[in-house]
Amino acid sequence: MESDITEQSDEILSRYSGERSDLIPILQEAQEGFGYLPQEVMQRIAKFLRLPESTVYAVATFYALCKLTPTGRRIVKVCRGTACHVRSADQILQEVEKQLGMKPGETTDDLEYSVETIACFGSCALAPVMVIDRTVYGRVTPKKVGQILADTE
Repeated sequence: MESDITEQSDEILSRYSGERSDLIPILQEAQEGFGYLPQEVMQRIAKFLRLPESTVYAVATFYALCKLTPTGRRIVKVCRGTACHVRSADQILQEVEKQLGMKPGETTDDLEYSVETIACFGSCALAPVMVIDRTVYGRVTPKKVGQILADTE
């Protein structure tokens, strides 16, 4: 596992010149490649860019895209924006929690699913909205949640 992290992070870093301005693109690529940012990877990034580890950590924790713990293979996001809220997004979230047995910010033990809430997807005409990976599900009802989750397996 450790050699895989080393190999994969070396491959990512090889595409960059080592300028400070490379930090965010490297973090994005590492996040995409690993599914989260392992501590060793952030240390390697800091060394490559000649930055303090605390700087890399600060940037990684600032952006919601960056995760410091492994996330599920499938990311279930429930919109909590105003349009979704008034159309019962809370009930959608409760049903997702019930179906998957976890709360937002958690990941199943098998690393299959993670649940998140999002302030707004910008798909208000489809409210309430749930997104799994990059697929948007509109006009979701609590009864549809189970079928949507089953269809994504």
